[in-house]
Amino acid sequence: MTKAFQAADRAVLRVSGPEARDFLQGVVTNDVGRVDVGPTYAALLNPQGKYLFDFLMIGDGADILLDVKADAADSLARRLGLYRLRAKVAIEPTDLAVVVGIGAPAPDGALPDPRDASLGWRLYTADPAAVLAGIAPLDPAEWHALRIERAVPETGIELVPEDTYILEAGFERLGGVDFRKGCYVGQEVVARMKHKTELRKGLAPVRVEGEAPPPGTEITAEDGRAAGTLYSTAGDLGLAHLRFDRADGTMTAGSARVSRR
Repeated sequence: MTKAFQAADRAVLRVSGPEARDFLQGVVTNDVGRVDVGPTYAALLNPQGKYLFDFLMIGDGADILLDVKADAADSLARRLGLYRLRAKVAIEPTDLAVVVGIGAPAPDGALPDPRDASLGWRLYTADPAAVLAGIAPLDPAEWHALRIERAVPETGIELVPEDTYILEAGFERLGGVDFRKGCYVGQEVVARMKHKTELRKGLAPVRVEGEAPPPGTEITAEDGRAAGTLYSTAGDLGLAHLRFDRADGTMTAGSARVSRR
């Protein structure tokens, strides 16, 4: 059965102009050319290789639409503007709403979520009510439970600006980074983490027994050492950033018991 909801916490920016694609290609983590095949996940990093923003890129003719967290849209537009210099590019908000759905058949114009097939589809429309009129409602909490089950990080929760490294957040698994596309802001740090080190920390799915604490609660290993941080939870499922060398056995976060799954 097809179910959907309007994602009121998302906004859509339009990047347009004759140099729009070349401009984005030089600053984001993924190959902009992939939008000709379908939606593409990407991020904008700071020069030190740390996460600032993540978004889905959607081709719209020569333009690129950016599906981004609504409360980050203005900041993303300003940050991109800093890199624009004299490029013939415009970065503007749109009146498009984001409809998120799961199940089949998907409505005309729906596009697959590129991060994980279980996250369903997204549709960009100026009339979300018309799209949703013939579709069963989807509780956003059900969709977020799928996100947590599939270990897909969320803007502002698992993905922390100026702090998160995208490889630790699973961007390679989620198709959010291209290691062959050439230079972009923060690329050298990402490449070094990919080719010269083994990740000792990162996002991992966990099992949570007991009352889940607030996102950001420290996880403690059996020997009392800090083992990571618990973020999103849904029922007995959770997402945590862990120190892998300390994340064996049963850990605790607040009054809850935490274990890797």
